[in-house]
Amino acid sequence: MIMKSNAILRIVPAILAGVIALTGCSGNTSTSSESGESVIGKTVNLTMSAWGNPAELKIYQKGIDAYTKEHPNVKIKLIPVASDGYEQKLLTQLQGGNAPDVFYVGDATMVKLVQNGTLADLGEFMKTDNSYAKPDEYADGLWGAAKDGDKIYGITMDCSPLVMYYNKKMFKDLGIKTPQEYFDEGKWNWAAFDEVTKKLKDAGKQGFIGETWTMETWIWSNGGLSYDDQGNYVMDQNQKAHEAIQFVNDLREKGQIKYAGSLPKGQGLDAMFMSNQVGIVAAGRWLTPMFSQAKNMELDYIYWPSNTNNKMEPVQVPIAFFAVNKKSKEQEEAMKFVTFYGSKEGQKARLAGNSSAVPSVNGIDDIVTSDKTIEHSQYLLDAREKGYANGSLKYFKGRIPGLSERVNEQYDLLLLGKQDVDTTINNITVETNKLTKERETNK
Repeated sequence: MIMKSNAILRIVPAILAGVIALTGCSGNTSTSSESGESVIGKTVNLTMSAWGNPAELKIYQKGIDAYTKEHPNVKIKLIPVASDGYEQKLLTQLQGGNAPDVFYVGDATMVKLVQNGTLADLGEFMKTDNSYAKPDEYADGLWGAAKDGDKIYGITMDCSPLVMYYNKKMFKDLGIKTPQEYFDEGKWNWAAFDEVTKKLKDAGKQGFIGETWTMETWIWSNGGLSYDDQGNYVMDQNQKAHEAIQFVNDLREKGQIKYAGSLPKGQGLDAMFMSNQVGIVAAGRWLTPMFSQAKNMELDYIYWPSNTNNKMEPVQVPIAFFAVNKKSKEQEEAMKFVTFYGSKEGQKARLAGNSSAVPSVNGIDDIVTSDKTIEHSQYLLDAREKGYANGSLKYFKGRIPGLSERVNEQYDLLLLGKQDVDTTINNITVETNKLTKERETNK
């Protein structure tokens, strides 16, 4: 990592007018030189907004503390915002000109902010020595809507690839072959998933709890597509996609999987897993810290079951971006902080230990593999390398404002048993064509 000081304080003799020449962010000076020695500088104040529970906020603060330790003249105030309504609040703040200097951006929100021109372009800055991270350090599938050619509007500060969690103790106690045993035999496929969820159901447990947003991974696991390599919508003509949606709906009708949206209020998939009511759930690494604290339970990761000749097909990679307000008065310092936060150094500071995410930057995978809390952590890294973030070409709906929400509404109706597969696909096609046309018109 190339470390650069924010600026250098140059003191010009009083005989030459006693002027102090300042370089760096918005005329502010640094407190760290190339040699790491401290120098006196003007205080730079940044504000940062993010969503997250108390445990996550502590992780964010680690990244802030690591940066301000190197840059004592920089003060960063973290402003927590509830996840519900976060997007609307951010959009309102940006429109009103009172948004924070830097902020988290959800994958579905990114396309809206790119479209309305409220984010600073980090592309040119990341080519300079002042940037702590370079674009080629990140997995290609993780840029989503944040990267458009050489323009970069946000950095994936980490990621959380989709895997399945399963309760090893439950499988052992019930005498059911584990997903890992199937995987080792090269047979962790849809047939095996059907078999184990049926056995779990027959034993009085829930086999699997699913969510609408994971449907894309089911489609990919069958070799199907919603979008081709050019970002064109093809799901309505793709038989493999139809088969995948039908497979999930069939399992629901047989009672082998339960839709999370149909659970009683306050009874989420995480609580059901921790109370030994369900054998398998799907999520990113964000559930690991909580699950690993549960008593009387052994858990492990397993890759998504495939219905092709490949043991591993692409999965969805939930991400959020870290972006800079285009109207920030501390533009360069904000860019330095954002690139630090998403750099190797910044991600190490935040993600070491039993963390809730996976590095999005290359070169620090040992953060995941050295954590022995759960045995098969390598699946998280495999999923990151093979997967796609919302907004990638094969997951293109994230580049069309509002489409992700519309699609999930249709899957919600399907998994609640309120409409069939053909109606669901037809409605998704109608919504996709409509919003795609609107997007093209507004360009």
